[in-house]
Amino acid sequence: MGRPARRSSARPSTADPRIRNSVPAASGRRTRYFDDYLHAAAAAGIRQVVILAAGLDARAYRLPWPDGTVVYELDRAQVLAFKRETLAQAGRQPIAERHEVPVDLRGDWPKALRDSGFDPALPTAWLVEGLLIYLSPAAQDQLFDAVVSLSAPGSWVAIEQMDPLPAEAAAAMAEQGDAGSDWVRLIYNDPRGEATEWFTDRGWTGERVYLNDYIRDLGHTPAAEHSLISLVTVMWP
Repeated sequence: MGRPARRSSARPSTADPRIRNSVPAASGRRTRYFDDYLHAAAAAGIRQVVILAAGLDARAYRLPWPDGTVVYELDRAQVLAFKRETLAQAGRQPIAERHEVPVDLRGDWPKALRDSGFDPALPTAWLVEGLLIYLSPAAQDQLFDAVVSLSAPGSWVAIEQMDPLPAEAAAAMAEQGDAGSDWVRLIYNDPRGEATEWFTDRGWTGERVYLNDYIRDLGHTPAAEHSLISLVTVMWP
C-alpha cells in the first residue's frame, strides 16, 4: 500500500496561509469532530470500533465508552506497546475493551483484525484520522475497499482527508530544510478520490465539511481563511 501507513512526527510549516490550518493549528478542533463522531456512534448502539494507524490515540482510555464496547487499534507493535506501557505507568487503564492489532497496513490487516476477534457481522465505527495523505491514491482505494468488505449494515466511517498542496507551496516547503520539508517528502501530494463521493457511489450516505467551516460552526475563528483539510462521516444503511 505504498509508504508505511503511520503518522509522522514531522509537521508542515505554517508560513503559507493556505495550509496554516493543516497541522497543528486546528488539531484540537479536529479531535473534537472525531470524538463527537464516536460519541454519536455509541449512542446509535455501535459497540465495535476500529482505529486504523492508531499511533498514540488514547480514545480507548479517555472517552466514556458504554459497557460492552470493544476498540481495535491497528498499528506497528512497538507503537502500541509504547502507548500501553506509558499509560500503564501513569496509572491509566482503558475504559473500553482494548485489542491491540500489531500489523503494517501494507500487509493483510483485515486478516489480522479478524484474528484479533473483530466480528464483520456487527456494525462498526471506523476511524481513519491522519492517515490518507501517507497513502498513494491507489492504496487509499484499497483501504476503502477493505473497510467496505468488513462493514455490516449500520456501520459508520469517519475520515480526515486533505486536498493536494498547491505545487508551488509543496516545492517551497521541500526546500526549507526543516520539519516541513521532512513532512512534505513523506506524503503523497497527488489528486485522489474524494472520500464522500467514493463511499456514496457505493451506496453509503455521508457528508463532508471543511475544517475551517467546522471551526466556524463551533463559534470560533479559524487561523486562516482557507483549509485543505476536510472531515467526512459516511454511514452504511
